[in-house]
Formats: sequence, C-alpha cells, structure tokens
Amino acid sequence: MPARSGAQSSRRTGQKKQLDKAERPQSASYAAQARCPKEPCLGPPTTLGPHRSIYFSSPKGHLTRLGSEFFDRPAVTLAQAFLGQVLVRRLPNGTELRGRIVETEAYLGPEDEAAHSRGGRQTPRNRGMFMKPGTLYVYIIYGMYFCMNISSQGDGACVLLRALEPLEGLETMRQLRSTLRKGTASRVLKDRELCSGPSKLCQALAIDKSFDQRDLAQDEAIWLERGPLEPSGPAVVAAARVGIGYAGEWARKPLRFYVRGSPWVSVVDRVAEQDAQA
Repeated sequence: MPARSGAQSSRRTGQKKQLDKAERPQSASYAAQARCPKEPCLGPPTTLGPHRSIYFSSPKGHLTRLGSEFFDRPAVTLAQAFLGQVLVRRLPNGTELRGRIVETEAYLGPEDEAAHSRGGRQTPRNRGMFMKPGTLYVYIIYGMYFCMNISSQGDGACVLLRALEPLEGLETMRQLRSTLRKGTASRVLKDRELCSGPSKLCQALAIDKSFDQRDLAQDEAIWLERGPLEPSGPAVVAAARVGIGYAGEWARKPLRFYVRGSPWVSVVDRVAEQDAQA
C-alpha cells in the first residue's frame, strides 16, 4: 500500500471506532481531495453472463450477499476469506458487473510499516481504515488511479483487493477501462487484463473516491456475494506484498494471498509457490 511520508502520531490502542460518515471533516483541503467526477452513465451494454471458472466450482443458484459479520475478523484471516467471493457493482443504469476475488493483501494497522495507518496515524484520508469492519477505504495514487480496501478488525487494519476474475459484464468493463485508462487506449484489452491489478479493477467497476467510507454490507451500488466454493488451503499462495520496498522487513512478510494457477492474478511469485510445495 503506497504510504505518504510525514511525522507519525503516537500509537493508538483499543477497539476500532465506529464513526458515522456524517462526521467527516468538511475542510476545504479535504473537500477538494474527495471531489471526483460523477459515475459514468453508459448505454445498454452487451454483457456476458456469468461463466464457469476452472478454479472454482460454479453450481447454479442465487448467491448470498455477505453481511457485516463476514468482515468482522482480523486482516490476515479476512484477506484469505475474500478469495473466491464475488464482488458486485451496480451501475446507475442498472447494469450489474461481477468479478470473483483471486488476489488480496492484508495491512495490519499501526505496527505495519506499509500501512497508511502506521504508527496509529489517523487523517481524513485514511479515516475508513478506522471505521467498522466492512467499510471501504478508497484512495488515489499517481493523481489519477484508485485502489479499494475493506476495513477489518483492529485499529487501522484493512485488506486491499488486488485482482478479480471477471464473471459478468465483461464488455462494459472493457468499455470503462478503455475510457478511463491512459496511454494505449486504442488497444482492445484481453479478458485477463480487465481486473488484474488494484487500479485496473477500480476502473473496470467504475469505483472512485466517492465510494470511500461506504459500508460494503449495506450499500446499494456495491456489495459482496458468497462464492459457490472457496479455494482450499493448498490452492492459496502466501507471498510478499507488491510495491512496498520502502517498508523494511514488512516488505518481505507473506501478507499477499492469491489463488494458485489463476491467470487473473496480477503478480505471480514462483519462489513463494515453490516454498509452499516444499
């Protein structure tokens, strides 16, 4: 998790505060940071129905929305429990996009040198990390891309969603990615490129700063459904997190979890896979 430099506040302990979104500070600087463009309004899309994954069994039937109790667990446990669950995004025109979670990263709170809450630091930007489990923490990187986290048990602890296996609404995802991404926008994206990274999945699902501090258990535009089958222990790889070289020994801790063999994963760690099989 990219973190900004600055003086660290004293370490805080105790239970995670359940903060009401209405209490959000309305300073000019924060209002400017939280301001973001309106959600895209797309015409009727050509969507693809849910398809059967070779990495998870997919029996027919309606999936169950996950409630607050699912998120109320420590970050490492929650990061692994997310694997196999289905993230759903309902666009303003009623289109529903679905993707199965295949890669996550756990951030453990004040003691974690890679976390935005390291040292117990609380700011308007990272407020979602200190709210009740299941609260979204969405932040911007490089001034243009978004990353989405979900708070867990523990002050300042959360889980970053790194990659999804697209299931439903792939053509709409492709349209959103082509509209929002920079550079080679004219190239048609392959299915495996749609959600294979934290910012890519936010683009594909039209998730921006306006989703910060929303309740994943209650929101009407984004929620989590129980997957038909969670990956078994041997199918889950524990590896070092990505892009946190500044975090010292914390950069090497195996706090990233992904489904072994999934082509939708953003970064494969062959060494971690071999160590797990040894």
